[in-house]
Parts: sequence; C-alpha cells; structure tokens
Amino acid sequence: MNKDEIRISIVTPTYNSASTIADTVRSVLDQTHAPFEYIVIDGASSDDTIALINGYEQEFRDKGIRLIVLSEPDEGIYDAMNKGVERASGDVVGIINSDDRYEPCALDVVAAEYANDPFDLFYADVRMVLPDGRSFVKHSRNRKYATSRDWNHPTTFIARRVYDRYRYRTDTIHDDYDLILRLKRDNVKTTVVNKVIADFSMNGVSHSRSIRGAVSSIRTKYGIYRRNGYSRFYLFECMIVEMGKLIIG
Repeated sequence: MNKDEIRISIVTPTYNSASTIADTVRSVLDQTHAPFEYIVIDGASSDDTIALINGYEQEFRDKGIRLIVLSEPDEGIYDAMNKGVERASGDVVGIINSDDRYEPCALDVVAAEYANDPFDLFYADVRMVLPDGRSFVKHSRNRKYATSRDWNHPTTFIARRVYDRYRYRTDTIHDDYDLILRLKRDNVKTTVVNKVIADFSMNGVSHSRSIRGAVSSIRTKYGIYRRNGYSRFYLFECMIVEMGKLIIG
C-alpha cells in the first residue's frame, strides 16, 4: 500500500474552546501528510468556537481536506468522540482534543506505519506541556503489563475497521483508557513509535492536583481495570500514576 493513499480522519471534540481551538486547527492544517477529513464535534458552544473553526473553511477547501462541523448538545466528551468516529470515513481515525496539537510530522508518521504494516492501534511519544510552559517527553511502550504510563491519548490512531467493533463508553473521564484496555485485552495488532508527534496540554480535568481528586481518580481507574478483567494488583498501578501527577504538579 502506498503511503500517499492512506486516508486519515481527524476528530476534535470541543466545547467553549475559543481560547485554544485555533492552535489545534492550525496543527491539523499544517500536516506534511494532509488528512482526508477533519471532523469537529461541538457540544453547542456559547462562545466563538464555531465561528473560529468556520473561519478556516476556505483553507481546508484549498488543501482538499473535507471539513465537517457538527454543533449540538451532547452527553460529554466521549459521546462527542463516538459521534465523530461514526462520521469518519478514512482508513485510520485520530482524535485530538481542542487544547492539544499535532506536530507537523504526525500524520506522515502514521501513514507510513500503516502503509508498511496495517495496524489496529497506533500510538507514539508525546510532549507534555505544564501550565507554566515547562514540558517533558512522555515515551510510549507496548508490553503485556497494562499501564497508562505507556500510552498517550493525543498520539492514538485506530483503524476505522476496528471502530466498527468498538466505541467509547460514556461513564467516566477515563473512558479513553478503558477503550485501550479493551483493545489490549483482545490482543489487537498494535504499533508503537518512539517519536514525538503531539503536544498535550496538562490543564484538563484528568490532571487533578488535589488529594481528593487523586483519590477519586484512583477509584475510577481501578474500577475500569476490574471491569475489564484485570487483577486487584492494578490498584497499586492506579496509586502510582496519581501520585506521579501530584509530584509533577
């Protein structure tokens, strides 16, 4: 399969993201391997989010990228992701949140890997950007032991044919990782590349800095592990991850 023939759909779920969405959209437009389509699923924003996105309509058209924008009330971020996946028609689907951004090489890396050996699940390294502007690289890894320390959401791409069998649950803020655990449990074909292809803003609700928030996150993530058949030992994994977040600040 020729790399240039790989069609990649990008989905961005958003809600009142006028202050950040421009960088995300710009990162999609500036890809060295242009996406086939860009799908924005907005939860009926009350700010200028939709107007800002529509302002790029001509640039998407000039680059031959199909722009799909849907704005309506939803049941949260994973409901929005599911709506985007349902509308995606590419070979591969990536999801980038409205305060994160891709490196210019991101889709080129993904297309090359898929053309060489079609994967079910792909992820890579990510640059973690703290609120004060400092950053560090979080590396990816694929091993039998299941830990979110090895996986990076903004770098995740899943074959559209796989999404025909899976959807995101809409129960908790960690339901993106729930999907990864289900895919790992089912031994899908996974490709991991140790190259930074996205920047992740550490300002979201999944990065609580309070003890109470950390305890709540531990309980939630542990419940996800248990629901997917993982052992009670993973309670310690959840504690390690949340303590790490508190230390990083």
